[in-house]
This record gives sequence, structure tokens and C-alpha cells, in this order.
Amino acid sequence: MKRRNGAEGVAATTATVFGEVLKHFREAAGFTQESLARKIPCDRSHVARVEAGTRVPQDTFAEKCDEVLGTGGVLKRLWGRIDWYPDVEHPDWFQRRADMDAEAVALREFQTRVMPGLLQTEEYARALFFPRLASADDVEERVRARLSRQQRFLGPDGPLYVVVLEESCLRNVVGDAAVMYGQCAHLLSVGQRPNIRVQIAPVGCAGLVRFDASMSLIKLPNGEEWVYSESLDRGHFSDDPAVFTRHSQTYDVLRADVLSARESAALIRDAMGGYGQHGQPRAQRRDVDQEQLQRRQRRQLHRGSPRFPRRRSGA
Repeated sequence: MKRRNGAEGVAATTATVFGEVLKHFREAAGFTQESLARKIPCDRSHVARVEAGTRVPQDTFAEKCDEVLGTGGVLKRLWGRIDWYPDVEHPDWFQRRADMDAEAVALREFQTRVMPGLLQTEEYARALFFPRLASADDVEERVRARLSRQQRFLGPDGPLYVVVLEESCLRNVVGDAAVMYGQCAHLLSVGQRPNIRVQIAPVGCAGLVRFDASMSLIKLPNGEEWVYSESLDRGHFSDDPAVFTRHSQTYDVLRADVLSARESAALIRDAMGGYGQHGQPRAQRRDVDQEQLQRRQRRQLHRGSPRFPRRRSGA
């Protein structure tokens, strides 16, 4: 089953238009793809793919390009007017949940082990799907479908989205250290949006009343309230008011007992630091490597310089 957000072929056309506009402003400002990538920061290949219309950028990418290139916000406004995913295909068992995401006015989630789909980076989603699907085409189709659900929540005036992540989501490595570094950075970025709050339930925190599995509390514009959970390749829905009230109360108590959004951001940074520099863009790694080299040179210079006896206080 396919969900169409626009006319056939619109995504390729509008993505290409965005890329052409970006390229025009980049060249007018005298930047190469490499030099713009260093300013963002990101990989040069990311800029190249956005300009070619083969990569969907985040709105933060468009905003940073506006800032660097002095476009007066043109790229951010253009980004918001493009339907990046007019034609995607969700698994049949998940289509109903995807349709709810497309109209929900509020979403509260509890997630264990892996990041929720609405917060996954493209690299994280691809690494998650790759071992489970038969072909590269299947992987790319599922990644596109997953990222399409995010656009509404990450866009301007997105609906309320609150998520409590078990710390296992940060520690369970999907892909490699580079993927996890980028995923942690993404969590920190989206957590600053006015409609999104990310909180962490730390390992070993005694007394937390947790859910047995990942679950979602969904509120629709017509007032309907649904509880959603998953088993293997199957989604489970309940609109029983008593069930929703019970889970909602448990969720609110859990949110009150876990780390605050600010404390959670500190824990995410700690996890991000544990993945080291593996996930930093090459331009950013060069800056860090250069700084470390300069520090070593200063230490060597200090060790090689003549030493003078210090005057002791009171001498």
C-alpha cells in the first residue's frame, strides 16, 4: 500500500530544484562543496547529493546554509514548501500507524533497545534494516518510508512529541560508532525544538515503574486516543478509554521520575563522547586533529624550554 502526498514525480523535481537553488547561492558566494561542508559541518558528499537532488536534507541543514551563504532565509523557506516524500510504501501491518502519525496532534512514546523511528537518522535506519531485508532496494524503500514520517514532526509548527528512551537505546550499537555518534548528535538537535522533548530512563535507576515493551500514546484531532504497541511484524491498537487512561497515568509518573530533558541531554552527550571522533565529519575531525597536534607541540615546547626555580611565597 502506498501513501501519496503529492503528484507522481514531484519529489524528484522539487528535490532537484532545491539542489539547484543551493548550488546557485553556493557558487555566488564563492564556496566550493568542500568549503561549504566545512562550515556546516558535514561531508562534502552530503552537499553534493543534496545539490544533485538525491539526498533529503534536514531543515537545520537548510538553515545553516542560509546563515553561511547569506541568503536571507530563502533555503529554509523553500525547504518547508517541498513535499520530500510524495510516494512511499509502508509495510501493510504498519500503514495504519503511519496514517495516524500523519494527523496526530500529540504523541507520547516509551522506547527500549532501539531508537524510535521518528528520531532515527538515515544512517541509523539503514543500518537497522540492512541485516533484515533481502535487497538493497528493499532497504532504501523502508528507509525512505521511515524518514517520511519524521517530516511533519520536525517541520515548523510540528505536533507535540514527547519520548522517554531507556538508556539501552543509547548504548545498543546499531551500525558502528560513526552511526551512533551521528544519532546522538541528532537527538541533541531535535530535543531543542519547541514541540519535542527527549528524556532518558537511566540504567540502574531504582523505583522506576517501566512499561514491559515500547509503546505509543496517540491523540488524533477528532479527540480519539489510541495505545499502540508492536510485536514481531505486527501492530496492536487499543482505543479502550480505560486502557488509555491506565497507560497515560503510568507514563506521566515515569516522565516525572526519569531524568529531565536537560539532564538527559547531558547523558546523551556522555554517550556521544563514548563513541569518540569516529562519527565526526571529516572536516570537523581535521579541526580536532589539528587542535590535538597543536596541544602536543605546546607540551613538547614547554618540556624543551629552560626551567627557572619558582619563588616560594614568604621567601
